[in-house]
Amino acid sequence: MVSSPVAVGSGVFFSFALLAISLFVLLLLRRFLTLRATPAYLTVPIFLALALPASVVLLVPIDLASSSRDGGAPKGIWLPDRVVLVLWRIAYWLIFLLTWIVLPLLGEFIDSGYREPKDRILYSLRSNGRYQLAVLGCGIVGLIYISIQNGFDFTSIKALVMALAYVWGLILAIYLMGHGLVSIPRTLTQNANASGRLRRIQARAPKVHDRLMDAITDLEELEAQVAQLQRRKVGTAKDFQEWIEELAESSSLPESRPMAATTVNESTASVPAVVTERYLADLTRRLQRARHQRARFLDEWDRLVQSAADTQAVIDSTASKKLEFGRQSPHASFLSRTTLLNPYLRYHLYVNILPSIRYTLAAILSIASVCIVWSELIKSFAPQLSFISLTVVPHPSEPGPIDFGGQVVASAWLLYMCFAALVGVNDAKVWGNRALVRRNTYGESACWYAGQVARLTVPLSYNFITFLPGETRQNTTFYKFLGRLIDLTPLGKGFDYFFPVFILLPVCATLFNLYGRVKSICSFGLLEEEDDPENNPSGYGTGGWREGRDLIERELNGLGSLGLSRSGGNARQAGGAARGGSVSRPAPTMWVPPAEGSRAPRSARTAAVSSRVSEPAIEEEEGNFFQSLAHRVRNTFETANIPQWMQGDQLPRPRWMAGDDGGSGGDGRGGLARWFGDRFAEGQLRL
Repeated sequence: MVSSPVAVGSGVFFSFALLAISLFVLLLLRRFLTLRATPAYLTVPIFLALALPASVVLLVPIDLASSSRDGGAPKGIWLPDRVVLVLWRIAYWLIFLLTWIVLPLLGEFIDSGYREPKDRILYSLRSNGRYQLAVLGCGIVGLIYISIQNGFDFTSIKALVMALAYVWGLILAIYLMGHGLVSIPRTLTQNANASGRLRRIQARAPKVHDRLMDAITDLEELEAQVAQLQRRKVGTAKDFQEWIEELAESSSLPESRPMAATTVNESTASVPAVVTERYLADLTRRLQRARHQRARFLDEWDRLVQSAADTQAVIDSTASKKLEFGRQSPHASFLSRTTLLNPYLRYHLYVNILPSIRYTLAAILSIASVCIVWSELIKSFAPQLSFISLTVVPHPSEPGPIDFGGQVVASAWLLYMCFAALVGVNDAKVWGNRALVRRNTYGESACWYAGQVARLTVPLSYNFITFLPGETRQNTTFYKFLGRLIDLTPLGKGFDYFFPVFILLPVCATLFNLYGRVKSICSFGLLEEEDDPENNPSGYGTGGWREGRDLIERELNGLGSLGLSRSGGNARQAGGAARGGSVSRPAPTMWVPPAEGSRAPRSARTAAVSSRVSEPAIEEEEGNFFQSLAHRVRNTFETANIPQWMQGDQLPRPRWMAGDDGGSGGDGRGGLARWFGDRFAEGQLRL
């Protein structure tokens, strides 16, 4: 029996660690949600869905040290086996309920659009019913198979449920983690070069700007429908007048769009003659989504413009050796807003120190990614060669107690695996219109992202302990609680050892940009791939970096096309403060923005912007000697003056062929006409 002071010290450490995790989760919620305006029925489940997976990352190393002490003096943070089992049960089943029941129902409840709670609950049940019935059908088929093989008892049912949840979570986690293991080091390497980072920001600007303008137009069209409904004082609209007035009060149509009346008349056809509760709920739901979509792209555009301004300031500081960012918006980074550094030290920080740190981190994380992929590939036939096992277990051939250093290394490995999977979730484009927005995240999006964090953590945690030697793995409480039941079913037995080999699929797809190739062939992209300026070195055309540079410069100079959209009430709350405190701007020049109500196609907007950026560029094009020579030859031919005789104009006739006035003969008399009798008909000569 181990002395109690050690157990008490481990318990105190575990309590303080849980407190730190809770504070971190609260700060994270405060960053993406307005806590005072968010109801408790939404805040509490999201808090648990984030805090419980974070505690799992802490609980796995404690379980490893607690199960490997073998009655001797433990060398790390440990807890009694019974306490560890209770903690695993609480964490696992709460995560299971939040992932499969609570958060999906809560997300649809918020996104329903109905006013009454009863109607919201019924809509949420109907929306999740099809998905839950499909899961229930698979469970019934699996239950019949398990009952025939092992007999019908409670253990078989629990094993089937846990195996189904684990298999689905592992499939998603392995694919997303494989993408993140390549994306994280590559992003660090690319951001270390300020010029390349600025060029990528400029290449991404047209796409973000177009999405923002489309989101503004969509919202205005929906608000126009609300304004049209508000004008109806008779018929079925009178029964829902209070509902319509609530929608109109939250609308910023009269302020944000001077041409509101015209658009209202255009949208009359989209308003039905008979207004029903289902129509108003659908309109409310679309309004909520459109407002948060505009807030999403407005936040993304503000961050992009601020990043471009800061990166340009870093590039410009190489001449003076002094870096000044000027006035900063709330979207600026902490280092750029701090005043502790003088301009000279700030220059060295951004030009010399931070790029070196990024390159160093990229190298370290690249090695870590290779170690994880290698461990996934060989754990089924040569687990003693796993790099993760060698760094966590002191002697993999003869496993002994895991010390505090091994626990720290295990937490670092597990944390990096979970972070890589979450990066894959953020980069994926198949989740619809869900996004995390600073202080303005949609409730349904917050539930969905919290559910993904909870769904991915447990499979990755158990996948992590499969890297360890068999004796160490089977002695853990986690294996006795979850792994034993997974191995009990044919679905889970051996699945964790052979399926992770498919991690090579997302790794190779991200490493060799197969997503971009598939997108160019099928016009369908699975993951968010940034536009590579090297594919379009001239910067012209659809989504070129020159177009993005022009849009960013106009926005920084106060001449962007978003001025009218920011004047509304909601837009002012979402982005007016950010615009007012972004960067110092010179005095605006004369420029008339386009009409806000017009939905111009992308080709028209692109042509308009391309015509503005077609002026001669100041900086030279990047490229080798042959590319520069080819550009110069092409520019020579394109800018050469075309001779008049090649422009289709009529050649002037000599004086002896013209009339007395030296012109073309007027009516045909004079010149050669005198030689042939001064009379001729059409196509005939008098000889």
